[in-house]
Amino acid sequence: MISSIVGAAAILALLTWLVITLASERTTAAGAQLPGLFDPSRWDIFNDVAVWRTIGQGTLNTLAMAAVAAVLALIIGVLFSFGRTARRRAVRIPTTVLLEFLRGMPVLLMMLFVLLVFSTGTYWAGVTALAVYNGAIIGEALRAGIQSLPAGQREAGLAIGLTPLSTRFLIEFPQAFRQMLPIIVAQLVVLLKDTSLAYIVGYTELLRTGKNLESFFGNRYAFSFFFIVLAIYLALNFALSWVARRLASRSPGGQTTRRVARAAIGENADTTVIALPRDADRPRDERHPPGR
Repeated sequence: MISSIVGAAAILALLTWLVITLASERTTAAGAQLPGLFDPSRWDIFNDVAVWRTIGQGTLNTLAMAAVAAVLALIIGVLFSFGRTARRRAVRIPTTVLLEFLRGMPVLLMMLFVLLVFSTGTYWAGVTALAVYNGAIIGEALRAGIQSLPAGQREAGLAIGLTPLSTRFLIEFPQAFRQMLPIIVAQLVVLLKDTSLAYIVGYTELLRTGKNLESFFGNRYAFSFFFIVLAIYLALNFALSWVARRLASRSPGGQTTRRVARAAIGENADTTVIALPRDADRPRDERHPPGR
């Protein structure tokens, strides 16, 4: 309790110092006096509807890039997870080398590479780099989730007549995805924030929109635009995390596996499939007659 009180007091003191510092007047390098950052004269620009329209367009551009990159990253992640867990070395080893290479390349460098080499344009350069990089991370998470499952899950799928590929898709992969959902969501949040790197390649996403507005209206509104852009990013990330938690709460563990098993063996109730010897249902004295 003492540690909590001391910690809360330290945080409160830090926030108080930050607010006082931001609210105080400051002097520029040229000697001009500027009001504090919370002065109304620094926020009157937001009475203009055109400013909000421009910020809204930048937000939509960010969401457009993040949405397409997220879908492609999930697809690439699934493909990487299957390649990494393949039984054939000819598939597993090249996939591992490619995945480690993509994980080690910075996202910004990948954006510049795609833009300069393939001339895809700023939007697709950002989407491609974000999808490939985050797909590699998600692929490793899914691989870990698949390998963490008990071996009996795969054996049960094969026992009820599913092919190895069907077992992977219908039994192993849904459970691995559910287990790794927090990691996947965290990576999608990183993907959403990394769309700001497209500012370097010239894409007019939210951060570049804020910088353009700052350049147009002057440094007087620099903090104001910074605060608005930060608030929008936080709201988007919190909304994404909330949606992911809702999805996780609506997918109880094991439901998909039980439904697949019932469909495969043609029954309507939960059934445990146990592989028994052919003569297991015969009396013990008839299983191994004397002399056999």
